[in-house]
Amino acid sequence: MTHFGAAGNPSSPELNVPTEEQAVTASARFAMLADPTRLKILWLISDDERDVTTIARLACTSPTIASQHLAKLRLAGLVTVRADGKRRLYEVKGTHIRNLIREALYAADHQISGIVDH
Repeated sequence: MTHFGAAGNPSSPELNVPTEEQAVTASARFAMLADPTRLKILWLISDDERDVTTIARLACTSPTIASQHLAKLRLAGLVTVRADGKRRLYEVKGTHIRNLIREALYAADHQISGIVDH
């Protein structure tokens, strides 16, 4: 993470502090992930494109609710959408978000199941 902060030793965390803009941006992304339905939706589209109807069914919610969450995620820059005829296909934007979702859910699984953190 050599892009953090100003000059200094990148391996020294106390000198490699994120900028205010980086911290605010990261916090906003965490806020978008703080909703259980949005997190499930992001998980469902982290490896493959899916349409709203499929997302809603798999996330156990209505298409209207799924669509509202997808709109928020799209505005936040976490999701991409492309047209396929009349359907709109959604997918997580970028590997950073994919990895963040996976790590958060794997950590939750470890906590719930009692698996030792590694």
